[in-house]
Amino acid sequence: MNHLVKNSFTRLASVISPYHFRPGVAHYYRFCSHFSGNNFEPESWKSMEGLVRCPANHVPLSPIVFLERAAKAYTDRTSLVYGCLKYTWAQTHERCLKLASALTQLGISPGDVVATLAPNVPAMYELHFAVPMAGGVLCTLNARLDSAMISVLLSHSEAKIVFVDYQLLEIAQGALDLLTQKTDSKPPILVLIADSDGSSSTSPTICTSHTYEYESLLETGNCGFEIRRPRSEWDPISVNYTSGTTSRPKGVVYSHRGAYLNALSTVLLHGIGSMPVYLWTVPMFHCNGWCLTWGVAAQGGTNICLRKVNPKYIFDNIVQYNVTHMGGAPTVLNMIVNSLVSDQRPLPRKVEIMTGGSPPPPQILFKMEELGFGVNHLYGLTETYGPGTYCSWKPEWDSLPSNERSKLKARQGVQHLGLEEVDIKDPLTMESVTPDGKTMGEIMFRGNTVMSGYLKDLKATKEAFRGGWFRSGDLAVKHPDNYIEVKDRLKDIIISGGENISTVEVETVLFSHPAVLEAAVVARPDNHWGQTPCAFVKLKEGFDHLKAQDLIEFCRDNLPHYMAPRTVIFDDIPKTATGKIQKFILREKAKALGSLS
Repeated sequence: MNHLVKNSFTRLASVISPYHFRPGVAHYYRFCSHFSGNNFEPESWKSMEGLVRCPANHVPLSPIVFLERAAKAYTDRTSLVYGCLKYTWAQTHERCLKLASALTQLGISPGDVVATLAPNVPAMYELHFAVPMAGGVLCTLNARLDSAMISVLLSHSEAKIVFVDYQLLEIAQGALDLLTQKTDSKPPILVLIADSDGSSSTSPTICTSHTYEYESLLETGNCGFEIRRPRSEWDPISVNYTSGTTSRPKGVVYSHRGAYLNALSTVLLHGIGSMPVYLWTVPMFHCNGWCLTWGVAAQGGTNICLRKVNPKYIFDNIVQYNVTHMGGAPTVLNMIVNSLVSDQRPLPRKVEIMTGGSPPPPQILFKMEELGFGVNHLYGLTETYGPGTYCSWKPEWDSLPSNERSKLKARQGVQHLGLEEVDIKDPLTMESVTPDGKTMGEIMFRGNTVMSGYLKDLKATKEAFRGGWFRSGDLAVKHPDNYIEVKDRLKDIIISGGENISTVEVETVLFSHPAVLEAAVVARPDNHWGQTPCAFVKLKEGFDHLKAQDLIEFCRDNLPHYMAPRTVIFDDIPKTATGKIQKFILREKAKALGSLS
């Protein structure tokens, strides 16, 4: 990863390093003298004498400062809760300093990658600060991946250390074994994260020259450690792997600048005020927890960590800790609204929940609000640091009928403040589509919270940024009020008899049937029509008597006939660790069925 850091440095970045100006006044004057030439002066400064950019008015943006401020402003307030474990912000700050110090003692240099394989436990949160404080780049691996994929990503990222939760140790060791077999290079150092809430006595122990235990390692660090701050705000802070094959994984690189701006933007769009209580139901390994690993610290909030997400744990923690905010993919919302009545508990207050990842069915949004949740709908991708747009609610919509409110809330809305622009464009002409709510185009982003690029894949980076915009691969329409609404992925759209069919619209109708728990629609090849809609459906308990034809007729009653599924298959629906439906698996199943005609 060092080559990535070095390539990210500009001449300015090399000048404004804290190592250059912190030692004394002499360094400060040498620093300021650099700005006497035209290379560093903005064009607009030429007509105004006496202006200079220097350490007093320019510091590289980094979310590291959120933790430092929290330790000062919210010193004794609770920063994190996990079972019987509890820390204050002063303690979290000290632990992160010691952990950063320990990482440097293990040989971590600026730009080195440190990987994690863990659920939402305290160590995972602390590493989001400690790794960049040591100058490293954090790579949070999906906790549901197998050993083969983990080994590929460890190799691709060139991780020097991997922190592994005790429940995932077998998978990690399998990955390291595969690495050793495939390459002569030294495998990453393994650090075991034992169960820290005191509820388990089954945590394995390891003790070799190449393995460490998390708490023991942390204790070797120095709480007086001098933070290795970014030389440039464009320095990478994390690598997040998005979908890809084992031969071409796509490592999305975030910068300190982008993480800082998206954390604050997400705090604003989620309405997170001072000292919130945030329940961690979004995996921290997904887009760094939608950047709220850093954002909660910015507001001096309390992080409620959850190892496992299920409805009972969600309701119990909300009541116990008076949770104010949380997040989750639509599948998490679906889990909540369809949970057992015995697992549900009256909410002590309105809980604001962000949802995104795939278009949520309006019916789910309505039921969540009936339970006492306030739903904030956002949209984004790994390449946009998670949240990029949100459905900014308008007061006049409150008086509309519930079904209309839910349809409006299901829109993806407008860009947040960290982005310059989000538009719906024709991917060939790059012209903006007519804002009529009907004409489809590709969602494109431009602004400060778009990724730096794909690690070691310049070709893919250039393709994603072709035309000066980031191309999302998602199809949407723009309404007359400029709110966007996602209709489908480019690769998911169904073309039947020359007509475009939005799978999202078909799925929305399926979700409105009282027997349907989950639904996903893909294309089935057809010799006559080209493609026809094929629905995969999981039914709620007690509806096993429902037949495929019943659902087909229901869809024909609520959709144009050409849009109704001609095939319905009752089965479990495969998902990623973040709750996204794995449609590529379903497409293969539909393809194997062959043509209906």
